[in-house]
Amino acid sequence: MKKWLLIAALAISTSMVSTAFALDRTVIADKAEDVTPILIGSSAPNVTVKTSDGSPVSLKALYMQKPTVVIFYRGGWCPYCSRQLAELKSIEQNLVDEGYQVLAISPESPSRLQEQKLETEFAVTLISDDSLAAIRGFGVGFYVPNDTRKLYKDRMNVELTADTSERAVLPAPAIFILDQQGKVQFSYVNPDYSVRPSADLVLSAAKLVKKES
Repeated sequence: MKKWLLIAALAISTSMVSTAFALDRTVIADKAEDVTPILIGSSAPNVTVKTSDGSPVSLKALYMQKPTVVIFYRGGWCPYCSRQLAELKSIEQNLVDEGYQVLAISPESPSRLQEQKLETEFAVTLISDDSLAAIRGFGVGFYVPNDTRKLYKDRMNVELTADTSERAVLPAPAIFILDQQGKVQFSYVNPDYSVRPSADLVLSAAKLVKKES
């Protein structure tokens, strides 16, 4: 019961997206506010992603190893994402003690992930989803307007990943907690990239999921 109360509180405190069951959740949304993430109780997609050294790996093979905290972030260039990952470092040992692994997924290429050097500082596995398979499968992707894409390129030298239509895609910042069967036990998705859950909230959610599993 506590887990569901926590989830309800999150839904009230954030600008959550539509939960209509008829929607195709693998479609890239036209804007962040329209993303349609997979729901609690759903199965995580079995897609191929890449580790930071460029090796392909099945996402299912990873989450079958142990309960998993999946973090979708925009990239190492995003100060809000960097701040979130830095804060999560404060609870890394707690998550490990609870039996979790942490996968941080972004649309950046493996070479860009290596530049971040987070894996030497933090017990997190950086995952490249430059094919956008996971972002699409979890239903958190949206198209970036061309003027915003150009702004990132001109001011930050950031080349956003594009899909087959050559439109740039980013994930809405999101956290999913999966059990070893790949079932979603907790989710937090907020289209406002400047708002992230606190590390304490993530740890509380992880502990409640573990307790009730």
